[in-house]
Amino acid sequence: MKIARYHTLFSICFLLLMGQAFGQNLSDITFGTDATFDVVTWNIEWFPKNGSATIDSVSKIIESLDADLIGLQEIDDTTVCRQMIDNLPGYELFMDNVWFGGLAYVYKTSSIDVQAIYKIYDTSPFWNIFPRSPLVIELTFMGESFVVINNHYKCCGDGVLEMGNLSDEEFRRYRANLLLKQYIDANFLNDRVILLGDLNDLITDSSPNNVFQMFLDDPTNYLFADQDIASGSVADWSFPNWPSHLDHILITNELFAEFSDEDSGIQTIKVDNFMSGGFSSYDFYVSDHRPVGMNIKVMPPVSNSTEIAEPSIHVYPNPTDGQVFVDLKQLTGEITLKISDLRGKTIHTIRCQGNQLVEFNFEGPAGMYLLSAESEHLKSVVKWIKN
Repeated sequence: MKIARYHTLFSICFLLLMGQAFGQNLSDITFGTDATFDVVTWNIEWFPKNGSATIDSVSKIIESLDADLIGLQEIDDTTVCRQMIDNLPGYELFMDNVWFGGLAYVYKTSSIDVQAIYKIYDTSPFWNIFPRSPLVIELTFMGESFVVINNHYKCCGDGVLEMGNLSDEEFRRYRANLLLKQYIDANFLNDRVILLGDLNDLITDSSPNNVFQMFLDDPTNYLFADQDIASGSVADWSFPNWPSHLDHILITNELFAEFSDEDSGIQTIKVDNFMSGGFSSYDFYVSDHRPVGMNIKVMPPVSNSTEIAEPSIHVYPNPTDGQVFVDLKQLTGEITLKISDLRGKTIHTIRCQGNQLVEFNFEGPAGMYLLSAESEHLKSVVKWIKN
């Protein structure tokens, strides 16, 4: 009888704890807005990690995020995932059912108009490089076109990039990045492209071992929107168990100006803060990866009298120790210079005239910034670094 009573008491306590963990505050998560294109990358770790509790939690999180598009990685039970999204009004799911640990997109049907969804590099010569074939979605949001490429790279390694070693995990990720850059450069030269996913490596590694170096060496065309997160506090990283920041969002220069808007930004979404038990509960019931989300303020269609230009301003020295020169000789009229961080916050504004060299001292902390030059008929954005 004592054993039975203890068992009953344990069951009641367990159910109470479950109720706290999964009903407490998940509905209080905020992320998406009506004014921005809201994109999330999220490895949901062998979904459903812990049965019905995981399904219930992930469903609530997706609803609360209110994102327009979520790129998911590591779906184990595709049937259950389909059933979960079918029970979420206003959302649709596209999933790659073939590959182990499949990729998927969840999107809001009221804001996203899908033009095409397809896989790339999905034949046998690329299986070593891409254990999960990249999943591309071409879509429109507010009448504007975007291309998003969802990925889940090979994991693990020793942190050393062994060029030419086909078994080296770092080299496999390096080759994946090379192929994706080649694909974007060849097929989406003038498109807004977002490359996201669990990329399983650090963008802050030193050059000899950085598998993303080809993107970092092309700052005119590519920017890791989550650079500040990766180089910032460990508390903001997407993979606390290591700890490390492995879930990235890369954008092309067609999005630089929109990302520099004060309403744009990026964050690691700390869902664990909304669960009783914190990250340990989140890790046990949901995933070992936090989602990373980006808000993009989409600019209205460009009129005939306005031009979104390729970079036409020159900033030097770059990197800089604080003294900055901006060459505006290609621009005329009244110019507004804005410096913003990679989360979209405007740090400094300068109003000046074009056709001159502007000098100023920037006292902000070391890091990467976007500098935009705006006139009545043009907006140009470049990336620069403060040491």
